[in-house]
Amino acid sequence: KSRETADAAADPSQKLAADKHQDEATSKKKLCVKAAKEHSIPKDLNKVLENKVMDTVLELSYVKLSVVEMTCSGDADSEGIVSKSVSSHSDLIPGVYEGGLKIWECTFDLMDYLSEAEIEFTNKAVLDLGCGAGLLGIVALRGRADSVHFQDYNSTVIDEITLPNVVANCVEEGRRAGSGKDRKGSQPPSKRPRKAGGSPDVLSRCRFFSGEWSQVSQLLLSSKPCSKYDIILTSETIYNPDYYSALHDTLAQLLDKNGRVYLASKVHYFGVGGGVYLFEKFIEEKNVFRTSMVKTIDQGLQRCIMEIAFKNSC
Repeated sequence: KSRETADAAADPSQKLAADKHQDEATSKKKLCVKAAKEHSIPKDLNKVLENKVMDTVLELSYVKLSVVEMTCSGDADSEGIVSKSVSSHSDLIPGVYEGGLKIWECTFDLMDYLSEAEIEFTNKAVLDLGCGAGLLGIVALRGRADSVHFQDYNSTVIDEITLPNVVANCVEEGRRAGSGKDRKGSQPPSKRPRKAGGSPDVLSRCRFFSGEWSQVSQLLLSSKPCSKYDIILTSETIYNPDYYSALHDTLAQLLDKNGRVYLASKVHYFGVGGGVYLFEKFIEEKNVFRTSMVKTIDQGLQRCIMEIAFKNSC
Protein backbone atom coordinates (compact mmCIF):
# COMPACT_ATOMS: atom_id res chain seq x y z
CA LYS A 1 0.00 0.00 0.00
CA SER A 2 2.82 2.42 0.93
CA ARG A 3 4.64 1.49 -2.26
CA GLU A 4 1.58 2.30 -4.38
CA THR A 5 1.28 5.65 -2.61
CA ALA A 6 4.93 6.51 -3.36
CA ASP A 7 4.55 5.58 -7.05
CA ALA A 8 1.36 7.62 -7.35
CA ALA A 9 3.05 10.65 -5.78
CA ALA A 10 5.85 10.45 -8.36
CA ASP A 11 3.43 10.20 -11.31
CA PRO A 12 0.32 12.49 -11.29
CA SER A 13 -1.52 10.31 -13.82
CA GLN A 14 -1.06 7.31 -11.57
CA LYS A 15 -2.34 9.36 -8.65
CA LEU A 16 -5.51 10.22 -10.60
CA ALA A 17 -5.98 6.54 -11.45
CA ALA A 18 -5.41 5.56 -7.82
CA ASP A 19 -7.93 8.17 -6.63
CA LYS A 20 -10.48 6.94 -9.16
CA HIS A 21 -9.94 3.35 -8.04
CA GLN A 22 -10.38 4.38 -4.39
CA ASP A 23 -13.58 6.31 -5.22
CA GLU A 24 -14.98 3.28 -7.05
CA ALA A 25 -14.11 1.02 -4.12
CA THR A 26 -15.78 3.42 -1.70
CA SER A 27 -18.84 3.63 -3.95
CA LYS A 28 -19.08 -0.16 -4.16
CA LYS A 29 -18.75 -0.40 -0.39
CA LYS A 30 -21.64 2.03 0.03
CA LEU A 31 -23.76 0.02 -2.39
CA CYS A 32 -23.15 -3.20 -0.43
CA VAL A 33 -26.01 -2.58 1.99
CA LYS A 34 -28.04 -5.58 3.08
CA ALA A 35 -31.65 -4.92 2.11
CA ALA A 36 -34.42 -5.13 4.68
CA LYS A 37 -36.75 -8.10 4.65
CA GLU A 38 -39.76 -9.01 6.79
CA HIS A 39 -39.96 -12.70 7.65
CA SER A 40 -43.35 -14.37 7.74
CA ILE A 41 -44.35 -16.74 10.53
CA PRO A 42 -45.09 -20.22 9.11
CA LYS A 43 -48.60 -21.55 9.73
CA ASP A 44 -47.21 -24.91 10.79
CA LEU A 45 -45.25 -24.02 13.91
CA ASN A 46 -43.90 -27.56 14.25
CA LYS A 47 -41.91 -26.91 11.06
CA VAL A 48 -40.18 -24.02 12.85
CA LEU A 49 -38.87 -26.33 15.58
CA GLU A 50 -38.20 -29.31 13.32
CA ASN A 51 -34.76 -30.83 14.03
CA LYS A 52 -34.02 -28.15 16.62
CA VAL A 53 -32.37 -29.14 19.91
CA MET A 54 -33.07 -26.79 22.82
CA ASP A 55 -31.06 -25.55 25.79
CA THR A 56 -32.49 -23.63 28.75
CA VAL A 57 -31.24 -20.56 30.59
CA LEU A 58 -33.05 -18.12 32.89
CA GLU A 59 -36.22 -20.18 32.38
CA LEU A 60 -36.03 -19.48 28.64
CA SER A 61 -35.59 -22.10 25.93
CA TYR A 62 -33.22 -21.40 23.06
CA VAL A 63 -31.91 -23.29 20.06
CA LYS A 64 -28.64 -25.08 20.75
CA LEU A 65 -26.30 -23.11 18.53
CA SER A 66 -23.67 -25.85 18.15
CA VAL A 67 -26.33 -28.06 16.55
CA VAL A 68 -27.33 -25.25 14.18
CA GLU A 69 -23.70 -24.94 13.12
CA MET A 70 -23.56 -28.66 12.34
CA THR A 71 -26.91 -29.00 10.58
CA CYS A 72 -27.65 -25.64 8.93
CA SER A 73 -26.76 -25.66 5.23
CA GLY A 74 -28.20 -25.22 1.76
CA ASP A 75 -31.43 -23.24 1.54
CA ALA A 76 -31.56 -22.90 5.33
CA ASP A 77 -28.34 -20.87 5.15
CA SER A 78 -28.69 -19.00 1.87
CA GLU A 79 -26.24 -16.34 3.12
CA GLY A 80 -23.61 -18.98 3.88
CA ILE A 81 -22.86 -17.36 7.24
CA VAL A 82 -22.68 -20.64 9.17
CA SER A 83 -20.01 -22.17 6.95
CA LYS A 84 -18.11 -18.86 6.74
CA SER A 85 -18.17 -18.39 10.51
CA VAL A 86 -17.05 -21.97 11.17
CA SER A 87 -14.33 -22.02 8.49
CA SER A 88 -12.87 -18.66 9.57
CA HIS A 89 -13.22 -19.45 13.29
CA SER A 90 -14.77 -16.00 13.67
CA ASP A 91 -17.78 -14.66 15.56
CA LEU A 92 -17.75 -11.56 13.37
CA ILE A 93 -17.26 -11.00 9.64
CA PRO A 94 -18.12 -7.30 9.06
CA GLY A 95 -20.77 -6.79 6.39
CA VAL A 96 -21.33 -10.55 6.10
CA TYR A 97 -22.05 -11.98 9.53
CA GLU A 98 -22.58 -9.80 12.61
CA GLY A 99 -22.49 -12.27 15.49
CA GLY A 100 -26.11 -13.46 15.66
CA LEU A 101 -25.15 -17.14 15.95
CA LYS A 102 -23.89 -16.55 19.47
CA ILE A 103 -25.57 -15.36 22.69
CA TRP A 104 -23.29 -12.62 23.98
CA GLU A 105 -22.55 -12.00 27.64
CA CYS A 106 -24.19 -8.58 27.88
CA THR A 107 -27.55 -10.06 26.88
CA PHE A 108 -27.71 -11.71 30.29
CA ASP A 109 -26.61 -8.47 31.96
CA LEU A 110 -29.52 -6.64 30.37
CA MET A 111 -31.98 -9.41 31.22
CA ASP A 112 -30.88 -9.17 34.85
CA TYR A 113 -31.27 -5.38 34.82
CA LEU A 114 -34.75 -5.50 33.30
CA SER A 115 -35.81 -7.80 36.12
CA GLU A 116 -34.03 -5.88 38.91
CA ALA A 117 -35.31 -2.48 37.75
CA GLU A 118 -38.79 -3.92 37.13
CA ILE A 119 -38.99 -2.34 33.69
CA GLU A 120 -42.65 -2.32 32.71
CA PHE A 121 -43.49 -3.82 29.31
CA THR A 122 -47.28 -4.06 29.63
CA ASN A 123 -48.98 -2.56 26.55
CA LYS A 124 -45.64 -1.25 25.23
CA ALA A 125 -44.26 -1.46 21.69
CA VAL A 126 -40.79 -3.01 21.91
CA LEU A 127 -37.94 -3.48 19.43
CA ASP A 128 -35.18 -6.05 20.01
CA LEU A 129 -32.47 -4.48 17.85
CA GLY A 130 -29.64 -6.76 16.73
CA CYS A 131 -31.65 -9.50 18.39
CA GLY A 132 -29.66 -12.65 17.64
CA ALA A 133 -31.34 -15.32 19.78
CA GLY A 134 -34.12 -12.85 20.62
CA LEU A 135 -34.02 -13.45 24.39
CA LEU A 136 -34.53 -9.76 25.22
CA GLY A 137 -37.63 -9.55 23.05
CA ILE A 138 -38.94 -12.78 24.57
CA VAL A 139 -38.57 -11.23 28.04
CA ALA A 140 -40.67 -8.30 26.79
CA LEU A 141 -43.28 -10.70 25.39
CA ARG A 142 -43.53 -12.46 28.73
CA GLY A 143 -43.90 -9.04 30.32
CA ARG A 144 -47.10 -8.59 28.26
CA ALA A 145 -45.73 -6.14 25.70
CA ASP A 146 -48.35 -5.10 23.18
CA SER A 147 -45.99 -5.81 20.29
CA VAL A 148 -42.41 -6.99 19.94
CA HIS A 149 -40.38 -6.65 16.75
CA PHE A 150 -37.12 -8.56 16.27
CA GLN A 151 -34.30 -7.39 13.98
CA ASP A 152 -31.01 -9.02 13.07
CA TYR A 153 -28.55 -8.31 10.28
CA ASN A 154 -28.72 -11.88 8.96
CA SER A 155 -31.84 -13.58 7.63
CA THR A 156 -30.42 -17.01 8.55
CA VAL A 157 -30.30 -15.94 12.20
CA ILE A 158 -33.96 -14.86 12.13
CA ASP A 159 -35.20 -18.05 10.43
CA GLU A 160 -33.01 -20.61 12.19
CA ILE A 161 -32.60 -19.11 15.67
CA THR A 162 -34.79 -16.10 16.56
CA LEU A 163 -38.13 -17.36 15.24
CA PRO A 164 -37.72 -20.88 16.71
CA ASN A 165 -36.80 -19.38 20.08
CA VAL A 166 -39.88 -17.16 20.11
CA VAL A 167 -42.13 -20.09 19.16
CA ALA A 168 -40.58 -22.32 21.84
CA ASN A 169 -41.09 -19.69 24.55
CA CYS A 170 -44.63 -18.62 23.73
CA VAL A 171 -46.15 -21.47 25.75
CA GLU A 172 -46.90 -19.45 28.86
CA GLU A 173 -47.60 -15.80 28.18
CA GLY A 174 -46.78 -13.31 30.88
CA ARG A 175 -44.06 -15.23 32.75
CA ARG A 176 -41.07 -13.12 33.62
CA ALA A 177 -37.46 -14.27 33.28
CA GLY A 178 -35.74 -15.06 36.56
CA SER A 179 -32.86 -13.17 38.07
CA GLY A 180 -29.21 -13.95 37.46
CA LYS A 181 -29.18 -16.05 40.65
CA ASP A 182 -31.35 -18.63 38.90
CA ARG A 183 -29.06 -19.04 35.91
CA LYS A 184 -27.04 -22.00 37.18
CA GLY A 185 -30.12 -23.67 38.59
CA SER A 186 -32.16 -23.45 35.41
CA GLN A 187 -33.69 -26.58 33.96
CA PRO A 188 -31.33 -29.02 32.23
CA PRO A 189 -31.25 -28.75 28.44
CA SER A 190 -33.75 -30.75 26.45
CA LYS A 191 -32.04 -33.47 24.43
CA ARG A 192 -34.93 -33.85 21.99
CA PRO A 193 -36.34 -31.65 19.27
CA ARG A 194 -39.22 -29.68 20.72
CA LYS A 195 -42.82 -29.65 19.54
CA ALA A 196 -44.44 -26.27 19.05
CA GLY A 197 -46.79 -25.15 21.77
CA GLY A 198 -46.70 -21.51 20.76
CA SER A 199 -49.80 -19.44 21.25
CA PRO A 200 -50.98 -17.85 17.97
CA ASP A 201 -52.18 -14.89 20.05
CA VAL A 202 -48.65 -14.23 21.32
CA LEU A 203 -47.09 -14.73 17.90
CA SER A 204 -49.59 -12.29 16.37
CA ARG A 205 -47.85 -9.60 18.42
CA CYS A 206 -44.47 -10.37 16.84
CA ARG A 207 -42.79 -9.28 13.62
CA PHE A 208 -39.36 -10.34 12.37
CA PHE A 209 -36.94 -8.36 10.19
CA SER A 210 -33.47 -8.87 8.76
CA GLY A 211 -31.16 -6.40 7.07
CA GLU A 212 -28.98 -3.40 7.76
CA TRP A 213 -30.33 -0.90 10.29
CA SER A 214 -30.94 1.99 7.89
CA GLN A 215 -32.81 -0.31 5.50
CA VAL A 216 -34.98 -1.79 8.26
CA SER A 217 -35.73 1.73 9.53
CA GLN A 218 -36.95 2.77 6.08
CA LEU A 219 -39.15 -0.33 5.85
CA LEU A 220 -40.70 0.31 9.28
CA LEU A 221 -41.19 4.03 8.71
CA SER A 222 -42.97 3.37 5.41
CA SER A 223 -45.36 0.85 6.96
CA LYS A 224 -48.89 1.84 8.00
CA PRO A 225 -49.22 2.73 10.78
CA CYS A 226 -45.66 3.99 11.14
CA SER A 227 -43.82 2.00 13.82
CA LYS A 228 -42.42 3.88 16.81
CA TYR A 229 -41.24 2.06 19.89
CA ASP A 230 -41.73 2.76 23.59
CA ILE A 231 -38.72 0.59 24.43
CA ILE A 232 -35.73 -0.45 22.31
CA LEU A 233 -33.51 -3.21 23.72
CA THR A 234 -30.07 -3.79 22.26
CA SER A 235 -27.01 -5.70 23.43
CA GLU A 236 -23.41 -5.71 22.18
CA THR A 237 -24.22 -3.65 19.09
CA ILE A 238 -21.62 -0.89 19.59
CA TYR A 239 -18.47 -2.95 19.06
CA ASN A 240 -17.65 -1.24 15.75
CA PRO A 241 -17.44 2.59 15.60
CA ASP A 242 -18.14 2.44 11.85
CA TYR A 243 -21.74 1.54 12.70
CA TYR A 244 -22.37 4.32 15.23
CA SER A 245 -23.95 6.75 12.79
CA ALA A 246 -26.39 4.15 11.42
CA LEU A 247 -27.30 3.00 14.94
CA HIS A 248 -27.80 6.55 16.22
CA ASP A 249 -30.01 7.45 13.25
CA THR A 250 -32.04 4.26 13.68
CA LEU A 251 -32.68 5.01 17.35
CA ALA A 252 -33.58 8.63 16.54
CA GLN A 253 -36.02 7.56 13.82
CA LEU A 254 -37.72 4.65 15.58
CA LEU A 255 -37.87 5.63 19.26
CA ASP A 256 -41.09 7.23 20.49
CA LYS A 257 -40.65 10.81 21.74
CA ASN A 258 -40.92 9.63 25.37
CA GLY A 259 -39.41 6.19 24.79
CA ARG A 260 -36.33 4.59 26.31
CA VAL A 261 -33.40 2.63 24.88
CA TYR A 262 -31.66 0.10 27.13
CA LEU A 263 -28.24 -0.72 25.71
CA ALA A 264 -25.85 -3.31 27.16
CA SER A 265 -22.19 -3.19 26.22
CA LYS A 266 -18.65 -3.97 27.23
CA VAL A 267 -16.65 -0.90 28.20
CA HIS A 268 -14.20 -1.65 25.39
CA TYR A 269 -14.08 -4.15 22.50
CA PHE A 270 -10.45 -5.06 21.98
CA GLY A 271 -9.49 -5.59 18.35
CA VAL A 272 -12.58 -3.79 17.01
CA GLY A 273 -12.25 -0.45 18.77
CA GLY A 274 -15.76 0.30 19.98
CA GLY A 275 -17.09 0.59 23.50
CA VAL A 276 -19.62 2.23 25.75
CA TYR A 277 -17.73 5.47 26.48
CA LEU A 278 -16.85 6.01 22.82
CA PHE A 279 -20.51 5.61 21.88
CA GLU A 280 -21.55 7.89 24.74
CA LYS A 281 -19.21 10.59 23.38
CA PHE A 282 -20.66 10.08 19.88
CA ILE A 283 -24.18 10.60 21.26
CA GLU A 284 -23.12 13.75 23.13
CA GLU A 285 -21.70 15.25 19.94
CA LYS A 286 -24.95 14.58 18.07
CA ASN A 287 -26.89 16.39 20.82
CA VAL A 288 -30.14 14.48 20.23
CA PHE A 289 -30.22 12.10 23.21
CA ARG A 290 -29.34 12.19 26.88
CA THR A 291 -27.70 9.15 28.43
CA SER A 292 -27.19 7.68 31.88
CA MET A 293 -25.26 4.65 33.10
CA VAL A 294 -27.81 2.72 35.13
CA LYS A 295 -25.66 -0.29 35.98
CA THR A 296 -22.00 -1.28 35.90
CA ILE A 297 -20.83 -4.89 36.10
CA ASP A 298 -17.23 -5.29 37.29
CA GLN A 299 -16.94 -9.09 37.07
CA GLY A 300 -14.36 -9.93 34.42
CA LEU A 301 -14.25 -7.40 31.60
CA GLN A 302 -16.18 -4.33 32.78
CA ARG A 303 -19.65 -3.99 31.27
CA CYS A 304 -22.40 -1.37 31.46
CA ILE A 305 -26.09 -0.81 30.94
CA MET A 306 -26.89 2.56 29.38
CA GLU A 307 -30.31 4.22 29.29
CA ILE A 308 -30.90 6.55 26.34
CA ALA A 309 -33.77 9.02 25.89
CA PHE A 310 -34.48 12.12 23.81
CA LYS A 311 -33.21 15.31 25.44
CA ASN A 312 -36.68 16.89 25.46
CA SER A 313 -38.52 13.75 26.65
CA CYS A 314 -40.41 13.33 29.92
